[in-house]
Amino acid sequence: MAHRSTTPPRCLRELQRLQDHPPRPGIGLQQCPGSKHQSKGLASKQPSNPLGTVLDREALTDSLAFTNDKNIHLICDEIYSATVFSQPDYISIAEIAQESANCRRDMIHIVYSLSKDLGFPGFRVGVVYSYNDTVVNCARKMSSFGLVSTQTQHLIASMLSDDVFVDRFLSESAKRLGTRHGFLSRGLAQVGIGSLKSNAGLYCWMDLRRLLKEATFEAEMELWRVINKRGEAQRRLAHRSIAEPGWFRVCFANMDDETMRGCVGEDT
Repeated sequence: MAHRSTTPPRCLRELQRLQDHPPRPGIGLQQCPGSKHQSKGLASKQPSNPLGTVLDREALTDSLAFTNDKNIHLICDEIYSATVFSQPDYISIAEIAQESANCRRDMIHIVYSLSKDLGFPGFRVGVVYSYNDTVVNCARKMSSFGLVSTQTQHLIASMLSDDVFVDRFLSESAKRLGTRHGFLSRGLAQVGIGSLKSNAGLYCWMDLRRLLKEATFEAEMELWRVINKRGEAQRRLAHRSIAEPGWFRVCFANMDDETMRGCVGEDT
């Protein structure tokens, strides 16, 4: 969750511990002393990018209770919701809100897109789902700057109205993502490269710290240039919350099986 990333994990074991026992949402506010700005909301990713993990029901319930208690907004990015390929299952914040009789639904907002779940990045079809009429009206006015073409709307409507196709597509997609993730993680493990245990997303959170010449971001950038020059499907995340160099997100869903076998086989 974006609000509690002031002190990132220092090792793979710590990452796994935080995944299994996530801290309470209030920690984020407690770790921001001296801030002159009042927090307006809590942002979360479900599933997480780049970790590829999902928040369980308890964590989502705690998040909703926290924002409700502090009277701040809860914004949940669910763009990878249909990329979960193993347990635990994905749970939408909308489901938690439906079960919570006393929560302020007008403070809950969900962001979604078809680009990841259905492999439509070029179609630029996204959704802002909010219980707040003011937010919806504002989003409707802003949408005029990025309207979805009539042809795209017709294509999407025809596809999504076919329940049989959608069910088969999502089932097969989850199966292939799980297979590809397992293939990659096993290949990395064979050469001593660790990765965070995950069950969602189109990527893997990979630990390349042992390949750095020194534990600096300059050395990380040097390694990234080597990887990029070879054409591997890895991307450095230049996010402030990642205070330790050597962690990379590797995307495994945007290449064919032969390319993947070549990458892992060559490394192993």
